[in-house]
Amino acid sequence: MYNLYKDRLFALSMKYCKNRDEAQDNLQDSFVTIFTKIDSFKNAGSFEGWMKRIVINKAIDRYKRKPYLESIDDHQIKEDDITIDEDNITVPLQTLLTFVQELPDRYRLVFNLYQLDNYTHKEIAASLNISQGTSKSNLHRAKMILKERIIALMAAQKNSIVNGN
Repeated sequence: MYNLYKDRLFALSMKYCKNRDEAQDNLQDSFVTIFTKIDSFKNAGSFEGWMKRIVINKAIDRYKRKPYLESIDDHQIKEDDITIDEDNITVPLQTLLTFVQELPDRYRLVFNLYQLDNYTHKEIAASLNISQGTSKSNLHRAKMILKERIIALMAAQKNSIVNGN
């Protein structure tokens, strides 16, 4: 069973963790829970979905156990609307994953839960012990940071092409 699901669950863990080491730790903790609680799976949904929920919950628990929360300087985030010409975006998937992993913890968790795993702000608020308004604000700020990084990457790509690199 481990060999069948480890790659998919590791990819999911990478979305929620800052780096490979943290993702590997999260995956190991998740499999320990999966194996010890496998008898609690009641065929109410897919087995893989049940395992994915465990991986996500373990990542959230890891975030909650941190002795400190990252300080987020909101003054660094420009609240102006940033537009991106979506037809001209060439950002490798690995680069996007890196940008998401570099987000402050709460922004990363809210972004992934909402955008990638279809949680509602109500569900996110309950999971992270924050208000729905904070969840919405964190999502907005995560998107702003990602847009800024994509724009910076696009500018660098454009300069590279112009300079013949």
